[in-house]
Amino acid sequence: MRLRQRVEVERGIYLAEGEKVVRRAVEAGHRVVSFLMAPRWLDGLGDVLGGTDAPCYVLDEAAIEQVTGFHVHRGALAAMQRPVERPAAEVVTGASRIVVMEDLADHANVGAIFRSAAALGFDAILLSPRCADPWYRRAIKTSMGAVFRVPFARVDDWYGLPDLLRDHGVTSVALTLADDSIDLDTVPADLERLALIVGSEGHGLSDRWQSASDLRVRIPMAADIDSLNAAASVAVACWHLRPR
Repeated sequence: MRLRQRVEVERGIYLAEGEKVVRRAVEAGHRVVSFLMAPRWLDGLGDVLGGTDAPCYVLDEAAIEQVTGFHVHRGALAAMQRPVERPAAEVVTGASRIVVMEDLADHANVGAIFRSAAALGFDAILLSPRCADPWYRRAIKTSMGAVFRVPFARVDDWYGLPDLLRDHGVTSVALTLADDSIDLDTVPADLERLALIVGSEGHGLSDRWQSASDLRVRIPMAADIDSLNAAASVAVACWHLRPR
């Protein structure tokens, strides 16, 4: 898997899996490099295939699994050209609701957060240098193509990001179990611009974000439960902090 991930990045491609995701990638204007499909998907994606001159390789699903090295759940793959990365300041400019992910390792969590952000009106995402790749196949599939809709950037100067947000008039709201964190319910509903910060699945937020965030919040929950999965926490917080 690590070799495949490295090759995808080095060659500037990502894999879209399944009819809906492939279609949404093309509709987003991303360039197709090639298709790999089982015969049963040729008719359903006929209009997409007819709209590009990219080669289409047709194999039965067992052979596709042999070639790719993983179980292809939906029988249709497209190798797509990765879009040019955008600078963090450009993504922040004009955004009113931002999710900031620090060092999340699970691609499914990253994809689920993109999906929640898109569904609940968040219009930008920022990722730490070590955060899992949103262009990885599993992240894209879990997001159901939301990675094509929400502008995002990987931030090189991670230490300086709190200052960048503050300079743009963005209030940073960190999800944390710190002793001085306040209930999410008490966050003012009239914040014009905010960034929701979520830390890694294991260690949570770094000391830098713990101290530099404008607000530290926790989700109220039953006394015998102290936390939720990272993606679930972000979904709850995005709903509460959604634009009104």
